[in-house]
Amino acid sequence: MNSKFLGTGVALVTPFKADLSVDHVALTNIVNFNIENGVEYLVVCGTTGESVTITKQEKKDVIATISKANNGRVPMVLGIGGNNTAQVIEEIKATDLSNIDAILSVSPYYSKPTQEGIYQHFKAIAEISPIDIILYNVPGRTSRNIEPETTLRLANDFKNVIGVKEAGNNVSQYLQLIKNKPDNFLIISGDDDLALGIVLAGGAGVISVIGQGFPKEFSEMIRLGLKGNAKDAYKLHFRLMDVIGYIFEENNPAGIKGVFEALGLCRDSVRLPLVPASNPLKEKIKSFINKF
Repeated sequence: MNSKFLGTGVALVTPFKADLSVDHVALTNIVNFNIENGVEYLVVCGTTGESVTITKQEKKDVIATISKANNGRVPMVLGIGGNNTAQVIEEIKATDLSNIDAILSVSPYYSKPTQEGIYQHFKAIAEISPIDIILYNVPGRTSRNIEPETTLRLANDFKNVIGVKEAGNNVSQYLQLIKNKPDNFLIISGDDDLALGIVLAGGAGVISVIGQGFPKEFSEMIRLGLKGNAKDAYKLHFRLMDVIGYIFEENNPAGIKGVFEALGLCRDSVRLPLVPASNPLKEKIKSFINKF
């Protein structure tokens, strides 16, 4: 199993200044905060990083800032996906991947391809990618589930398709994948609320949103789960359970940016069509942090 992706990866936000330009100082601080508090790897320019509303140049600059701050301390995963297969391939070929350990590629959204279409999309990507690929299944955003049979077909057909980030909040699907996967294939939770249970069932870990706000506690919870220590792991899960719900109450990443604002790490600014967390939600988040 690809041990560099065992444990907690964090889907990093892209912090913005008041004028909505990228705040590279805050981004550096967030990277250091997470690495120093024990996360196993960083996920760059995913959904939580507001990848759909940052420009190509901003994406390059964000990658450069995170790479510099990381300085090779932990592995890095880069989000490159979309519903135009040719464009995804073009971006992979045009991107400097020298500091990147794997690509996280979301299933095509909006177009609603069949399972065969999803397979052929990822087949085309796998055939040209110079580095490993983690599939990303998030049917709530894409409107199409990657069925377990399709994921396992890709896992068996392409050695560089090394795992899947599942974010369908579907325990049965997780368990089907864990039961039937090839030995070295990674089943990674994309659901913070289910992550511990999935790890205890045989999952490889999590790509987390809330983990970047509470990296010490969340990454330790997952490590305990990987060791089979359910009792101590669930003590941490119960401590974090309320805030996990809070950050997804309105939209992501407005919720986690509300956490970072309360922690003094960045502003809560997001780009339209997203809006910042409401004042009642921010008050709940602040109250949680004050009592944590």
